[in-house]
Amino acid sequence: MTLFHKYWSLIFGLLLLSSCNHDEDVVPTPTPINDDVNVNANRKTFSEYSRLEMPKLHNGSDTILIHKSKDGLVNYITEWDYKRKTQRWSCYVLNSKFLESNTTRYYSDTNQYPDDEVISESLQWLDDPYYGNAYKLDHGHICPSADRLSSADVNYQTFYLTNMQPQFNAYNAGLWAKMESKVRSIAKQCDTLYICKGGTVDGGQWGGYNKIYRTLDNGLIVPRFFYMALLRVNNGNYTAMALWSDQVNNANDSGSNLGQYAITIDELEARTGIDFFCNLPDKTENEVEKTFVSTGSWGLY
Repeated sequence: MTLFHKYWSLIFGLLLLSSCNHDEDVVPTPTPINDDVNVNANRKTFSEYSRLEMPKLHNGSDTILIHKSKDGLVNYITEWDYKRKTQRWSCYVLNSKFLESNTTRYYSDTNQYPDDEVISESLQWLDDPYYGNAYKLDHGHICPSADRLSSADVNYQTFYLTNMQPQFNAYNAGLWAKMESKVRSIAKQCDTLYICKGGTVDGGQWGGYNKIYRTLDNGLIVPRFFYMALLRVNNGNYTAMALWSDQVNNANDSGSNLGQYAITIDELEARTGIDFFCNLPDKTENEVEKTFVSTGSWGLY
């Protein structure tokens, strides 16, 4: 073989080798399968977005309001639609610290429902929208005052207008209050209870009814349905359940059988379009969201 042919044979071989190596580089590396895989977790823009009570953030005109106590603990978090001036949910935890009772319910003659201090005034209601209409709507706490009696500052924050949804008094003081009381009882029987609550503000229908009951002349959205998503942790074991109720048809229910309102988290996600407890590893999330075991295991009869 001449020197010329040897030279081109070498060049051809190197090109062939380079081509083969390139093909191997583009083969995708398999994703490792383990219990920590989580494809639907919130982006870690802020550390609080990774908390277990947080649902998947909505891709709309929303802002996330993180309320903290004076000592830096997260009190509760709200997703606030500042264009429609409505909250989609508030989420928080109940544990031994927050179950302490060290203060009384906040009351003011002049500022009972204050502006939220973590958001610009221009993105909130200029005037309280619950007044001056024919419906006599209650300021329905989503993170309840009774769940935040551990200190005066965390209780005060629950009265922000951004933590309210309009509820009829019979429902707010009746079935909704009984559900909230039951949630506190559940929390006392476990290590930590992660909670996400809200009303149906995104439209559509369920069960033959519009999920938005009314939109008042001033723009206030009145949900027809309200929900509570609960994730319970006890000795490292996770279980989950949701409560779903209609503030019109269920308004006068005595609350003696709360088990009839229990549904799985999977079902709640189908009704609301919200991905709850998305920060759990996928394997755990899938297991706990498909069943709530039994109403009796949650103290619901």
